[in-house]
Amino acid sequence: MPFSSALQPSTLLSIDKADLLARLIDGLDANGLWWLSGYTAGLVARPANVLSAPIAESHASATLSIVYGSQTGTAKRLAERLAQQAEAQGIATRLLRADAYPLRELKNERHLYVVISTQGDGDPPDDARGFVAHLLGKRAAAMPQLKFAVLGLGDSSYPQFCAIGRQLDARLAELGATRLLDRGDADLDLETIADPWLARALDAAKKELKSQPRGSVVPLRPTLAQPAHAAWSREHPYAAEVLANQRITARNGTRDIRHLEINLEDSGLHYEPGDALGVWARNPAPLVDAVLDTLALDGDGIVEHAGQSLPLRAWLGEKRELTRLARPFLASHAAHARSGDLNRLLSPDRAVDFARLIAERQVIDVLQDFPAEWTAEEVVAALRPLAPRLYSIASSSKLVGDEAHLTVAHVEYARNGATRWGAASHFLAASDEGTSLPIFIERNERFRLPTDHARDIVMIGPGTGIAPFRGFVQERIAVGASGRNWLLFGNQRSRSDFLYQLEWQEALRNGTLHRLDLAFSRDSIQKTYVQDRLREHGRELYTWLDSGAYLYVCGATAMGKGVHAALIDVIAEHGGKSSEDAEDYLDTLQQQGRYARDVY
Repeated sequence: MPFSSALQPSTLLSIDKADLLARLIDGLDANGLWWLSGYTAGLVARPANVLSAPIAESHASATLSIVYGSQTGTAKRLAERLAQQAEAQGIATRLLRADAYPLRELKNERHLYVVISTQGDGDPPDDARGFVAHLLGKRAAAMPQLKFAVLGLGDSSYPQFCAIGRQLDARLAELGATRLLDRGDADLDLETIADPWLARALDAAKKELKSQPRGSVVPLRPTLAQPAHAAWSREHPYAAEVLANQRITARNGTRDIRHLEINLEDSGLHYEPGDALGVWARNPAPLVDAVLDTLALDGDGIVEHAGQSLPLRAWLGEKRELTRLARPFLASHAAHARSGDLNRLLSPDRAVDFARLIAERQVIDVLQDFPAEWTAEEVVAALRPLAPRLYSIASSSKLVGDEAHLTVAHVEYARNGATRWGAASHFLAASDEGTSLPIFIERNERFRLPTDHARDIVMIGPGTGIAPFRGFVQERIAVGASGRNWLLFGNQRSRSDFLYQLEWQEALRNGTLHRLDLAFSRDSIQKTYVQDRLREHGRELYTWLDSGAYLYVCGATAMGKGVHAALIDVIAEHGGKSSEDAEDYLDTLQQQGRYARDVY
């Protein structure tokens, strides 16, 4: 890899040491580089005869460690905010992603905050699997010296809401650690639980830890100068123009999947393959009208909530979730409707029925099926805030320039004679060329191409999960990567649902895609999925992996579990391993950054 001008061997380092440094920082994400630069700067500030481990016992009592596990980036953002606030207070702080945390250091930890999300049916995020398994397993030692706090993140529409946060909180206490403050269980509505928890956590840290003189952090790589207007973010989205909106499934097909091209010119926004584009959507106007009519409320009436005054129609259209149900709203509506049936659906022993309700119904369906009277102020307070939707970017800027491409499945169906939509997918599908979208870039450091362009990659992406791999292949073409590219794609029908078919076929012909395996589940009586193809070609797959290939999976959570199970079978069979050893093999790949998943 090329050296920055600051690291030329002729100036500061010998050739051998410069090469060692290059290998050390290869593959480190921003947090790793940030920590390493701070650590080395700290070494300079110490006496010449003092050298310690990253958190030696003598320094642990004065250091706050913040560990996060994040699937979509929310836990990471909150942990970063807490770390920045703690540093601003002069507290010695280190911030680590869970898979970068040296587990051997738990015996020296004195102050630990964990910010972690729960995925799907009670699963840890991919970057925290090893951390969680260690703490919940038999190898975790007693740690009476530790003071800790846990913030769990989740989605209350799932039965196992914040399960991982609850498990870690209970386990740390079981191992003898002392809580600095009670666990927080935060829903997608972060302002209700997460924000106050962070404030309490900072106050507790200030009381426990003495302020230290703040040292400067020297970056290992030069910071690229960016325009002042590049500070667009989740909180301050950029209004991006739609350049193209094209359906890429057959008109007579059952699914409407769109390819969108978004203009980023003059935005200052930059992305890498693997990143996501965040979109702030608006609810469909007919859906807002239906809610107002059902509740017999005036859409023009002004509602004050959380220091903001807006017409009710604006609250429902732009600020509140109408297409996704949440348990707190359902509980509140059950009380308003005095509905025993709805209350029973919320009980723990009806988890299957509750999951079906969440999956099949929207707010309007519940309002119509279980009539109740609401005031405008009550409904705004009860509904969950509208959250942005994240879409994997389906392009490489090295090939398409100042654009970001998306692959979006338009959710549209009928219920009780009325049309229902997915909020963001309908918002995007209805966005004509020339219209503007409020967007931001969501970085995904865990889902990156290998820095060694000679490495082979295996990409598993059924349905719209193919999106990031279009960007991966474009990137590999642009940088002239010599490694092979193997794509496994699946969908329902080959005639109507083969996304980007012409592009993949051309890539096969010109040699930029070296292998393509397909699984179309509705083309035969015996349904075939990508995990079936993995088993069919298990010997070749294992050979690729054992030769150093990187493995990527993108798509729905259920698919991800099926693929994971198939991978264990393949590794066990063709690697001559037990199921437990095959699982360890995959865990090792994940720790090395060679097994990355983007599941949702």
